[in-house]
Amino acid sequence: MLSVMTVAELRECVRRWRAQSNSIALVPTMGNLHAGHIQLVRHARAIADRVVVSVFVNPMQFGKNEDYARYPVTHERDRSALVEADADLLFMPAVDEVYREGVEQVTQVVVPGINSILEGEFRPAHFDGVTTVVAKLFNMVQADVAVFGEKDFQQLLIIRRMVEDLDMPVAIEAVATVREHDGLAMSSRNSYLSAGERALAPQLYQTLLDVRDLILQGDHDLAGIEQAGMMQLREAGFEPQYVSIRCSADLSIPASRHDRLVVLAAAMLGSTHLIDNITVSTG
Repeated sequence: MLSVMTVAELRECVRRWRAQSNSIALVPTMGNLHAGHIQLVRHARAIADRVVVSVFVNPMQFGKNEDYARYPVTHERDRSALVEADADLLFMPAVDEVYREGVEQVTQVVVPGINSILEGEFRPAHFDGVTTVVAKLFNMVQADVAVFGEKDFQQLLIIRRMVEDLDMPVAIEAVATVREHDGLAMSSRNSYLSAGERALAPQLYQTLLDVRDLILQGDHDLAGIEQAGMMQLREAGFEPQYVSIRCSADLSIPASRHDRLVVLAAAMLGSTHLIDNITVSTG
């Protein structure tokens, strides 16, 4: 596996692959890789000739009081995991390689509307940072396909919308959430949890399952179901931010019967921000 740190080196590799008519898949990450990330890499490996994995902790998507400074960095472990997963290239740029004029001066890519609800309400400008860096990575790598996880469901829809609106020539592939044995969605932030918090954390997924069951049982009081989910999380020891039932296509609020819904939840457990979601098919 090749490892590069500059856009010039990356593009030279891509140029050689293109000359050989190779297809290219990109897996954007912030590092501290776990089995969920590796599943993305394996999916990319199955659909493209060459796989590029980026590891970049993007300062632009962190709020003022968020965990940018303490976000776990595990470069050597990540590199070993990617070699084992048969990635072709690790792109690991420095901040000043991605934002040459500084984060405050960079042109931003904003997907309006969907960027300010749910996570966007509690983390203002978060998704603007995500879409800006992902757009930059798409331009740097010029991949045929990019692979993302469904755990970050809102992020996935926002990126799909960005690609569609800006006519970007990259296909977006989604991979199902990978979970621990007790149901907790795998996340780099799980490493922040204390032993006691880790024991409680699966209750977030259990709450989603319970909400799903109420919907499937025919309960049409979606607002009431959401409030019950919030209460369930509080009683379990979380500080819930939202439990929301939305249309899975665009995260709009269901106005009538819909066959495809998604239940999204976010909560603080101690100092750790956890998110999860589950889709519901009622058709």
